[in-house]
Amino acid sequence: MAHLKRLLVGKPLKSNEEGGQKLGKLKALAMLSSDALSSVAYGTEQIVLVLTTLSAAAIWYSLPIAAFVLILLLALTMSYRQIIHAYPSGGGAYVVASENLGQNAGLAAGGSLLIDYMLTVAVSTSAGAEAITSAIPALYGHQVAISLVIIVILALMNLRGMSESANFLMIPVYLFVISITAMVFWGLYQIATGAIPFRATAVVGGVVPGISAALIFRAFSSGSSSLTGVEAISNAVPFFKKPREHNAASTLAIMAAILGFFFAGITFLNYWYGIVPEAKVTVLSQVAARTFGNGGIMYYVVQFATALILAVAANTGFSAFPVLAYNLAKDKYLPHMYMDRGDRLGYSNGILTLAVGSGLLITIFQGSTERLIPLYAVGVFIPFTLSQSGMIRHWWRNRGRGWIGKSFANFSGALISFAILVILFVYRLPDIWPFFIIMPLLIVVFYQIHTHYKEVAAQLRLPEEVQKHEYSGSTVIVLVGNVTRVTRGALNYAQTIGDYVIAMHVSMDENPNKEHETQDEFKRDFPDVRFVDVHSSYRSITGPTIRFVDIIAKNAAKRNFTTTVLIPQFVPKKPWQNILHNQTNVRLRTAFASRENVIIATYSYHLKR
Repeated sequence: MAHLKRLLVGKPLKSNEEGGQKLGKLKALAMLSSDALSSVAYGTEQIVLVLTTLSAAAIWYSLPIAAFVLILLLALTMSYRQIIHAYPSGGGAYVVASENLGQNAGLAAGGSLLIDYMLTVAVSTSAGAEAITSAIPALYGHQVAISLVIIVILALMNLRGMSESANFLMIPVYLFVISITAMVFWGLYQIATGAIPFRATAVVGGVVPGISAALIFRAFSSGSSSLTGVEAISNAVPFFKKPREHNAASTLAIMAAILGFFFAGITFLNYWYGIVPEAKVTVLSQVAARTFGNGGIMYYVVQFATALILAVAANTGFSAFPVLAYNLAKDKYLPHMYMDRGDRLGYSNGILTLAVGSGLLITIFQGSTERLIPLYAVGVFIPFTLSQSGMIRHWWRNRGRGWIGKSFANFSGALISFAILVILFVYRLPDIWPFFIIMPLLIVVFYQIHTHYKEVAAQLRLPEEVQKHEYSGSTVIVLVGNVTRVTRGALNYAQTIGDYVIAMHVSMDENPNKEHETQDEFKRDFPDVRFVDVHSSYRSITGPTIRFVDIIAKNAAKRNFTTTVLIPQFVPKKPWQNILHNQTNVRLRTAFASRENVIIATYSYHLKR
C-alpha cells in the first residue's frame, strides 16, 4: 500500500517546501477559474431551456437577461476584489460574514459554500460527461460512470499538490479559452460579413403571448448559475505568490473579463442562429456546429475543449473546499482532522471528503445537471448575499479611503444576490426544497462539534493550583490465553511495573482437559503469580474479562491502587499474515476503551519469520 500511495500521490514534501507550491497568475487562473469559465457551457442553455417552456419565440429575452447577469458579475467582481484586499488571509464569505454579521451568519455562509463546492464538483463533472456523450453518442447512458471516473482522477491529482494540479489544468483551461474566443470572433465576423444570415426565432422586442415575470425571473436565476466560482479566488488568497493580494485581485479581474465576454458572445450567437435546445445535444455544441460547420475540425476542438474544462472545472471545488474546511475546523466547527496537511502539503482529508460527497450526489441525482443546478444556485447566492452585506458593515465601521463608493458596490451586489435568492425561493421551491433540510442539519452539526470541543477543553484545562495525585500502588492484570513466550514476556514486564500482578484466563466448556493443562502449566512456570480462571459458558472472552476487571478495579480504587490491563499479542513479520489470526486483542482494547479508571496496555512480541 505504501508503494501504491507513493506511485499515486508522489513522495512527501517537507514543510519548508510549501513556498514551491505557491501560484503565479497564469497557474492560478487555470486552477481557480475553471469553474467560473466552464459555466458558460451551460449558462446560456439554462436560460433558453426555461424560456422555451413557453415558446421558441421567447428566446430573444435571453439577451436582456444576459445583460442583467453581466451587471451582477461586475458588482460581484468589484466586491470580491475588495474582500481580497480587506481579508488577505483568505476564507472569503465565511470569514467576512463571521467577523461582520456574527457567527450564525458566518456558519450559514460556510455551510452553504461546503454544500455548493460539492455541487460544483457534481455539476461540473456531470456537465463534462454530457459534453463527452454529445461528441461521442455511443457513450450516452454512461454519464454517471464517466463522472465518477473524472472525480477519482481529480482527487488523485489534487492529492499530489497545488503546483502539479495547476500544471495539468493549464492545458484544458487555456485550450478552452482559445477555442471559445476563436468561435465567438469567427461567429461575429461571419455575421458582420453576411455569411451567416439572421435566423432568430423572433426579433428583439417582439411580443410573445403568455410571457410572465415569473418565467423571466426563473430564467434569470438559472442564468445566474454562470457566476458560480467567482468567489473561489477570494477564498484562496494564501495560495498566491507575493504580493498575494495584488496577484489575486488581478487574476479575479482577468477571469471576470473572460467570463463576461464568453457569456455575452455565446448568448448572442445562440439568439442570432435561432437555436432551440435539443435532447442529447448541448446548446454550445449547436452554436459551434453553426459557426464552424458540423463535423469540421474546429467543431471537434470546441467539443473536446468544453468536455475537458467541464471535467476539470470541479477542481475549483477541490481547491476551495479544503481551505474552507480548514477555517471551520480552526474555529472548532468541523473536526480537527481537516487542519492536517497530507504528504504533498494539501489538506488531504478535505479533498477526500469532497470526492466522496460529490460522488454520492451524482449517484443520487443520476448525473442530471438540470436537477442539480437550482440547488447549486442557492448554495452560491446565500454566501454572495452575506459576504456583500458583511462588507457594507466592514466599510461603515472602518471608513477608510473611498468607503462610500465601496459600500455602494457591495450594496449593489447584495441587493441583486438577495433578489435572486427570493426568486429561487418563490419560483424554484420544488427544485430546492432539500436545501432547507440539509442546511439546518449542518448548522446543528457545527454547533454540536463546537460544544464538544469547548467541553473537552474545559475538562482538560489544568486548574490554577495543580495538585499532584499520589497513588499507593499498582495492580496489573495480564490476560493469558496459553503459556507461550508472549505470556512469559508480558508477565516479566508486568512484574516490573506492578506491585500486585494477576494472571487471568478465560476457560470454555468445549475442552476442559486443555483448560486444566493450561492452569497446571502456568502454576509450574509462574508459582509466584496469582492465576485466576474465569469460566465462560457462552464462549465469550470479552464479557467475563470486563466483569472480572471491574471487580478488581473497584477493590484497587479502595486501596488507592491503579489498575492496568496488559494485553499480550504477537505481531507477524508480514502485515498480510494478520488475517490468519483472530483479533481478540483488538476487540478487548475496544471494549475496555469505555471503562473509567482502567489503563489499557499492550505487550507486543514480534515474530522473526
